[in-house]
Amino acid sequence: MSVTDAPTDRIPLTAAQEFLRMFDAGPTDGPFGPLYHVVGAWQVEGSLDLDLLRRALYDVVARHEALRTVVVRDQDPPHQSIQPPTQPRLTVRELSPTGDRQRQIEELLNEVEAEGNDVNELPLVQAVLGRFGEHDSVLMLNAHHTAADAWAMDRIAGDIGACYRDRSAGKPPELPETLQYQDYARWESEHLASPAADKARAYWRRTLEGAGVTTLPTDLPRSSGIPKETAWHRFRIDADLVAATTELASKTKSSPFMVLFTAHQLLLRKLTGVTDVVTPTFTPGRGHSRFRDTVGSFVNFMPLRTDLRDCATVGDAIALTRRVCVEAYSHDIPFMHLMAEAPQLMVPAMDEHRQVGAFQALRSPHMMKAVEVGDLKFTKLWRRELSQPAGSDVPDGILWTLHLGPGTDAVGSLGFNTNRFTADTMSDLLADYLTVLRKVVTNPDATLGSL
Repeated sequence: MSVTDAPTDRIPLTAAQEFLRMFDAGPTDGPFGPLYHVVGAWQVEGSLDLDLLRRALYDVVARHEALRTVVVRDQDPPHQSIQPPTQPRLTVRELSPTGDRQRQIEELLNEVEAEGNDVNELPLVQAVLGRFGEHDSVLMLNAHHTAADAWAMDRIAGDIGACYRDRSAGKPPELPETLQYQDYARWESEHLASPAADKARAYWRRTLEGAGVTTLPTDLPRSSGIPKETAWHRFRIDADLVAATTELASKTKSSPFMVLFTAHQLLLRKLTGVTDVVTPTFTPGRGHSRFRDTVGSFVNFMPLRTDLRDCATVGDAIALTRRVCVEAYSHDIPFMHLMAEAPQLMVPAMDEHRQVGAFQALRSPHMMKAVEVGDLKFTKLWRRELSQPAGSDVPDGILWTLHLGPGTDAVGSLGFNTNRFTADTMSDLLADYLTVLRKVVTNPDATLGSL
């Protein structure tokens, strides 16, 4: 349906939505453009009834208001507008049962990711079903990022399975009630006026005093006039390197993310000569456990400052990163409010010859193992190694994403704006990172100078 219909309500924007408005580039680019979306894939084993699947898709759109919510940006004040549920599009693609299975899945996923998802056409989630045979399918979901984040995508997939199960049993879906994104908007407004939020603001004011985000030189200036696309360079991290990372994390009472992030900070130190390194990462941004199953765009932008000047060894750097992470995550606050305490933070990223990068490592808690859904079995597909020249949009900058799956190895991706960097530069950057990571995990007693 079109969003030209009269809105049914006026709900204040969340801080995450206000953050996206900072990068608003209209209907063709940026966070409100058709390529700012998130995709996911799930293997489905068993005989799948397409009519029941369509009904389950509709049920999920009816269940989660965020999937049919418009961010009204051209009225004062901007607000959320919830619309009635409509049927999501389901496209069926036949795949070859004798061909390279993983290659076909990744090629189709890249196609789905390259397709637009118009924020002005509801609902904001669409589905593609790739079928290898009557009992062997892959369900792919494409949701606009203003409506869902990676965490929410897993919740959506789980609810599709539950609704399908109930529909196949001849009864309406019987899912527990869930809080809506508008509930979160109201809770967040109250929380940001609380003493806990004041304490978080004071923490960031102290922590980021005098800090500026660390940037890398670009191949092309922002003013080059070249049309922007976001390319994705995907890669694999060998099992031995993953095992060494996990082992070092255990020995240092850290998480694998902390070790991986330390290597990234040391790489930036090596490339830029900057010792006071500031890199953004992301938090789930859900604020309270009651919103764990709420569908919406919650993910929060959070800068981590690691001043490496007093670190003599790699082990010192890991200990610093651990301390920084523990403190920062315990003071999570929407980036818009954090910026008010450190207005100088993003100034370096405004240089037309430089660009900032964000770093994240993901391990989904949902559906990493096969889940029985009536006569079906759902399994999340997390492995992607096939690069693509244009995919989901990164509004501005470089995005590192490492996926720590249930296997012994790991995969990752580098998303970058092609009007700022060349593919060769990104390949070199990745090679440098893996080199530093291997040195970090094999010799944590090494001096930083040896890197």
